[in-house]
Amino acid sequence: MIKDIPTGGISYLEPLTGSNGWYWGTDYTSGDLYEAEELYRSGHRISRNRLILVRFPEGRVAEPIEAKEGQYFGRPGYDGRDPLLLLADFPAGEVRLIRYHDETGETSAEAVLPLSELEDCYNLMPHRAPLMLTRQTGDRFQIIWPDRADFAIVPQESFCFREGDRLYFSRWYEDPDYREEVVIRRFPDGAVIDQFRGALQEMPDGSWYRLREDRP
Repeated sequence: MIKDIPTGGISYLEPLTGSNGWYWGTDYTSGDLYEAEELYRSGHRISRNRLILVRFPEGRVAEPIEAKEGQYFGRPGYDGRDPLLLLADFPAGEVRLIRYHDETGETSAEAVLPLSELEDCYNLMPHRAPLMLTRQTGDRFQIIWPDRADFAIVPQESFCFREGDRLYFSRWYEDPDYREEVVIRRFPDGAVIDQFRGALQEMPDGSWYRLREDRP
């Protein structure tokens, strides 16, 4: 059976991680958020993008906010209660984390941060449990809100989740065979407190599986 979903031209949807039912899509009119920021900073006019949410299995479409001139959506998040939209307002010099209340169709500001507090919007995204905004470059990881942390990481590391003062990263190697390790760093200084072979896999409900090498 095929269900028609009116998206207004948005042709690809991704699961909203941890929501177990929400999907999201955008039209990337000026690339991703970082690319749009670069265009704006270099004096070019950016085309605002659209962001929609689609609820499975009903196929219900929501477009909580219409971006205005000079505004651009980044990757959204989910904190166990509601979808959270990341919106940069370049003329206002702000980045906003906006909560969408599906029951009422209303939105509310979860956080408003000056763009001047960020080096740029590269890999800026919300994470859940606890809710926070992070930013990661090739060799650096930052927590921007509500806490602050800034420390060096190995270029082959990717942040996965936080559990109290333990920050979990996945690290990969090719030496020469491909393998993965789990690296646990301490908040806020990033010191490595544990490291072991295995991989981390996030599940649709937001929980994590550790994929161990021993056979079942």
